Amino acid sequence: MATFPSTGDPSTDWSRFSRPTPEWFLDAKLGIFIHWGAYSLPAWAEPVGELGAVDPDEWFAHNPYAEWYWNTIRIEDSPAAHHHRATYGDLDYDAFLDRWQAEHFDPADWVARFVAAGARYVVPTSKHHDGIALWEAPGSGARNTVRRGPRRDLIGAIHDAARAAGMRFGVYYSGGLDWSVADLAPIRSSGDVRGVRPNDAAYATYCALQVRDLIDRYRPEVLWNDIEWPDSGKHPWAFGLAELFEHYYECVPEGLVNDRFGDTHHDYRTSEYQMHRENEAAPVWEHNRGLGFSFGYNQLEDERHWISLPELIAHFVDVVSRGGNLLLNVGPMADGTLPAGQRERLDALGAWNRSEGAALFGSRPLAEEVATPGEDPWVRFVRRGDEAWAFTAGGNVVLPIRHEALRGEIAHLADGTERALRRVDGGVEVEAPHGTGGLCGISLPLAGGTGSVPSR
Repeated sequence: MATFPSTGDPSTDWSRFSRPTPEWFLDAKLGIFIHWGAYSLPAWAEPVGELGAVDPDEWFAHNPYAEWYWNTIRIEDSPAAHHHRATYGDLDYDAFLDRWQAEHFDPADWVARFVAAGARYVVPTSKHHDGIALWEAPGSGARNTVRRGPRRDLIGAIHDAARAAGMRFGVYYSGGLDWSVADLAPIRSSGDVRGVRPNDAAYATYCALQVRDLIDRYRPEVLWNDIEWPDSGKHPWAFGLAELFEHYYECVPEGLVNDRFGDTHHDYRTSEYQMHRENEAAPVWEHNRGLGFSFGYNQLEDERHWISLPELIAHFVDVVSRGGNLLLNVGPMADGTLPAGQRERLDALGAWNRSEGAALFGSRPLAEEVATPGEDPWVRFVRRGDEAWAFTAGGNVVLPIRHEALRGEIAHLADGTERALRRVDGGVEVEAPHGTGGLCGISLPLAGGTGSVPSR
């Protein structure tokens, strides 16, 4: 949710880690985030709205993120605290770990659904802010899913299924917060996050050893840290972040790290719901969000809170057209099944990608001096090879693209069907079908030398 200015060793040369972005990430466009943990048992949060669209003074006491359950129930008189007392009495949070069985967890089935949706990479949470590790993490004692609860290396199982299906694999890790090792005073405001964020050398070493273990075991192509890295670990010496980055890139030459390690090094920027949208102006970026208002499964969410299929498709197209990737989250139920509403949206997104959206993958943004995105009609553009692809709603539409950027008078639909182009004021007119999910893809032949945003 936030990063803070680095207060680590100022002599550390973070610039030495800068390098070209791996092509696989630029081509991927769609990844799947997985938030699954002990919080998936209570699965309770107020679905008040999206991050960045809710009054920050109200956010934490009414937190719609179910994965923040342990924090929210410690805020006196919060609705979550009242719910917990009424439902579970004085039950300790760690009891949810012991009750968590994951009895219907089928990682191959998950991954097959992700691949069918069009996703190229998957990023499960290895340790969230509650400090519970989903693998046998060093230093975690028995507080992991191998020793308790599911009694299984859940990260390893997802990793194996993803690799078998040809997906790239990443890991989320909360370096910034771990409520099991820090002062358990609840976070009531954004300002509190810094105050309860563990920053001592022992915690920094604990994080470094755990992330190094993730690297050595699973060779993840994405290291997705959250909140921040402990300040006392931002240095180039033993167990420091610079040493960790060195080890990571040696082990995974095509790997990337996100921008939530603080003011150190990153390969790409991130935005989340309505927060940090300014990061979407970066050369390489990724937007992450859930299908509802929460990342972890929330039993209170329903059709009123989930993104609709037309909204999801338009959001995906918009992100890709502006040069980003979409990291779309699923929040499995405690037993390991994906909620019906999430399955339906993944399946429908996959059907649309197969019928209309295949050209998004491997594409690059089309320069705005060539074609201009618009709202009436709604249209977004990408470039793929010597073709511009327009994604728009059906009907007789004028696509706002320069006449001289095009060659010929024929466009093609995603299935290869020809459509005549007519040059008119403001662009080219074409008859577009009403695509599944509200948008259709139209291929427009580009004249030689027509520009696009350079590869990054």
